[in-house]
Amino acid sequence: MTADLVHRDATELAELIRTGEVSSVEVVQAHLDRIEATNPRLNAIVTLADGALDAAKAADEERARGAAVGPLHGVPFTVKDGFDTAGVLTQRGSPIFAGRVPDTDATGVARLKGAGGILLAKTNLPEFSYWVESDNLLTGRTNNPWDLDRSSGGSSGGESAAIAAGMSPLGLGSDLSISVRGPAADTGIAALKPTHGRIPMTGFWPRAPRRDWHAGPMARTVRDLALAYSLLAGPDGADGYSVVPREFDAGLGVSPDRAVRVGWLVDSGLGPVDAEVAATVRAAADALQGAGARVEAVDIPALQRDNALDLFARQHVMELKPAVRETVAGHEDQMFTYSKTLLATPDTSVEDYVRAEQGLERLRDGFAEYFQQHDVLLLPVTTIPAHVHQLGQFELGGRTVGPFHVSSTTVPFSLTGLPALSMRFGTSGDGMPIGVQLVSTWHAESTILHVASLLETLSQVRDRHPTL
Repeated sequence: MTADLVHRDATELAELIRTGEVSSVEVVQAHLDRIEATNPRLNAIVTLADGALDAAKAADEERARGAAVGPLHGVPFTVKDGFDTAGVLTQRGSPIFAGRVPDTDATGVARLKGAGGILLAKTNLPEFSYWVESDNLLTGRTNNPWDLDRSSGGSSGGESAAIAAGMSPLGLGSDLSISVRGPAADTGIAALKPTHGRIPMTGFWPRAPRRDWHAGPMARTVRDLALAYSLLAGPDGADGYSVVPREFDAGLGVSPDRAVRVGWLVDSGLGPVDAEVAATVRAAADALQGAGARVEAVDIPALQRDNALDLFARQHVMELKPAVRETVAGHEDQMFTYSKTLLATPDTSVEDYVRAEQGLERLRDGFAEYFQQHDVLLLPVTTIPAHVHQLGQFELGGRTVGPFHVSSTTVPFSLTGLPALSMRFGTSGDGMPIGVQLVSTWHAESTILHVASLLETLSQVRDRHPTL
């Protein structure tokens, strides 16, 4: 069983440890062995946390004494290297922060530890968590476990690769525009970006722009996402955007009174989408309809009126440039690709910034109208399956698009703060995972978790993890 432990999900591992069928030491050691065997090819893990085995021994002793245990008692987890971890390197993907060791844990890390989880390692990311591929000057590039020549996504690409490859059962990532959902789709795992503010960002860097940064769990199963979300959500008294009580949920949950109303789309102003990605969304729609959901193809006029990628670019140039310029001052020779590109980008005028803000308000209104008639929106996670490293402009649907086009399907929900979930539902002709994205109205995480769980049971995907 020991070798198989790296492919069990966190929920099962917690139960096996609780009942004494396996020990926490066995579980942690199995994942450390997997890291040693696999990480040299992937470069997903950038720092091992000292004391994981000691913590596992203590967890086993507590269980043997009959002490009360938390829902993650003795289970290892990993964390993206943008979150502070007490006594463990947190270098944020940049030589500017090389050797940095925080004194305290980020709120999300502290909550997973408080549930009995054991911090195993930190995972790779782009410089400052800003880009669609996890690569930087300090810790290098992460490879996709399904194909080493392809990206595992960004900015939580180290986390996605580690979980997909069995080096970790559960992780904590961050999402600004695509950063837990896209990497999850690229590597065939699942990820949840909750409503903005649901999980405090205290102890995460960078904070600009605070109104768009989200924290979210990443895992191989939907039930693990639900478990982690239940532990991570709720105010911490430090993040002013995190104010809604954890217990509040606006979702359906499982309702026997009526069928879930699902709208699906593959375009509606989002730009070209790969044919296999579009077919996977249609297959998910058909599967949900066959399972009793009310399903229909939809258009969302607000997405067609205001291009979310354009709004994102205008807003973020205005807000990010000053923060990046301040961070790299005196260290310009240590900047990587994104910082250089951002600082070379012309400033957004005040007029364009205001117009972008007004467009964002129209997007929010458009989604509010949509969710009056539907419970869930089903659409692609990324516009293409996992791409080659250092993606530049590429051809899609007869158009030339830039590398950030992979996120045209995720950005609208970061800008508006809507909860969105990514999960695998298909496979490309060349063997790469393809995901679908589920979105619900604000604070209705239970709805998309319910529908995702249903889709998981309907999935025909056979190869659940890559062979390395």
